[in-house]
Amino acid sequence: MKKHLLTLLFAFMAIGFAAAQTATPLRIVVLGAHPDDCDQDEGGTAILFAKMGHQVKFVSLTNGDAGHQTTGGGALAKRRIAEAQEAAKRFGIAEYVVLGNHDGELVPSLDVRLQVIREIRKWNADIVIAPRPNDYHPDHRYTGVLVQDAAYMVAVPNIAPEVPALKKNPVFLYGYDHFQKPNPFRPDIAVDITEVTEQKGYALDAHVSQFYEWLPWIGGYADQVPEGAEARKAWLTKRSIRPPSEEAKKAIEKWYGKDRVAKATNVETFEICEYGRQPNDDEIRGLFPMLK
Repeated sequence: MKKHLLTLLFAFMAIGFAAAQTATPLRIVVLGAHPDDCDQDEGGTAILFAKMGHQVKFVSLTNGDAGHQTTGGGALAKRRIAEAQEAAKRFGIAEYVVLGNHDGELVPSLDVRLQVIREIRKWNADIVIAPRPNDYHPDHRYTGVLVQDAAYMVAVPNIAPEVPALKKNPVFLYGYDHFQKPNPFRPDIAVDITEVTEQKGYALDAHVSQFYEWLPWIGGYADQVPEGAEARKAWLTKRSIRPPSEEAKKAIEKWYGKDRVAKATNVETFEICEYGRQPNDDEIRGLFPMLK
């Protein structure tokens, strides 16, 4: 009898703990330059957050109207916005916003900085993720600069006063890149996304114009894209896997324990930006409840 009572007690405790986790969902906003950037770099982590009941929003600072070899302008922007909305459904995230700035023309202007401030504020973000300002593509670099420039201003009431300022400064994070100069990416946090590899591939598959047309064409590997929907999706899923580097393995061991290192075949990593709130390890575990 006691054994059954203990079993029931533990079950109710587990239910109560799960309810507590989702009672006040975390709010995460990921910003990228184009409608597919957030998907590639943070898509697996977004899936894990969403599965745990947290609210994730993707924001593309441009409408992607230059990213294709045969079409462009409004027709391409319309297509890419539709792809982003379909990807959002497949990721399970709450919102995917595509701003109207032109692809290839993004600059760190005051106007776009205010757009970024408003998007972060409207989401009342706990976590903000963006690229570092180190990249081959100017739109990617300037997205990083714009988010850095917004990092302090989101809490200043007299800036963009039509949207209430945040009462707390979010934690700002950089997503992974491989660029080494002026300084290499540092994986402060590593999220094992192995269990959602297939779902991430399925979500990326929504961006047909990019992953099966434009990127293979501009990258010189269009002849590698398979025929048939299932074959293409399997090919894209395989290409999207990011095995952990030696530095990332150290982060996996720190956050998950040594036994997880060999099992983590696909990871997404994050560097803490100096400009936002500086979390300690306990706060990071609270912000990333999948680290267990």
